Amino acid sequence: MEGSSEPPLDAKAEVTTQLIDFQWKLGMAVSSDSCRSLKYPYIAVMLKVADHSGHVKNKSFEMTIPQFQNFYRQFKEIAAIIETV
Repeated sequence: MEGSSEPPLDAKAEVTTQLIDFQWKLGMAVSSDSCRSLKYPYIAVMLKVADHSGHVKNKSFEMTIPQFQNFYRQFKEIAAIIETV
């Protein structure tokens, strides 16, 4: 991801976490304590992952629609590459 301090991914590196479940929902922020009317959509993602020892953790995050569209484009690129392998 751009602007991230994360090291680049190494395809040869050992995978240490396994995706167990992936859930999402579309939400709409309609107001907050500082703004009467927000009306912006967002995507909430909930992941369930297991580490190498089998310990399961829940992770969640939210994305704006432009962030989700970028995420979707990247997954389409991955799918296209996988189809050629």
